[in-house]
Amino acid sequence: MLQIIHDAGWPIWLLIATSVIGLALVIERFLALRSKNIAPAHLLDRVTDLMRQTAPSGAALEKLAGSSPLGRVFAEVIAVRHHDTAYRVAAIEDVGKDVAYRLNRYVPSLATVSVVSPLLGLFGTVVGMIEIFASYTPAGGDPAQLARGISVALYNTGFGIIIAVPALIFHRYFKSRVEHFLHIIEHQAATLDRILQQDRKKGDGE
Repeated sequence: MLQIIHDAGWPIWLLIATSVIGLALVIERFLALRSKNIAPAHLLDRVTDLMRQTAPSGAALEKLAGSSPLGRVFAEVIAVRHHDTAYRVAAIEDVGKDVAYRLNRYVPSLATVSVVSPLLGLFGTVVGMIEIFASYTPAGGDPAQLARGISVALYNTGFGIIIAVPALIFHRYFKSRVEHFLHIIEHQAATLDRILQQDRKKGDGE
């Protein structure tokens, strides 16, 4: 491996740094975008049962909001349950936008890695080509410098593609995962809002 890095020349270090950044982003998103962290199972049932037993306190809502992004949206739904429809929708959508922003954090950075890596590989290719042309003199070419230039060009091109392809795949994967979670959050928030409004109407009827 060290020999490959040596043969690839100094431009390879830019690609190595990019690959480390990309790997760190992938690991962070894998840990962050887990179902238990974003949308815990049966949270809707637990919140509904709690609401039907007793009115939640401010501390309880704060704890719910801090438990997960889904819990944060649920806390907002509960907090604005007594307002009119337009106000409730606006408040819930506002929180939902912030949740969506936080879930998408670092995902665009993977797209950047997938775009930058081939460009850095191309830069290494240009450096290698410069070394190839530099190997030619009026007296003849230097085979060692020629081989060095070729290895720099090819290794950097290859490494750039190797880094870009997984980064693009993970970017698409995490983007679809975020959209999946947002769909779940939106659906369950709307369900909770309907349940609370139905319970409220029943209470007013009584």
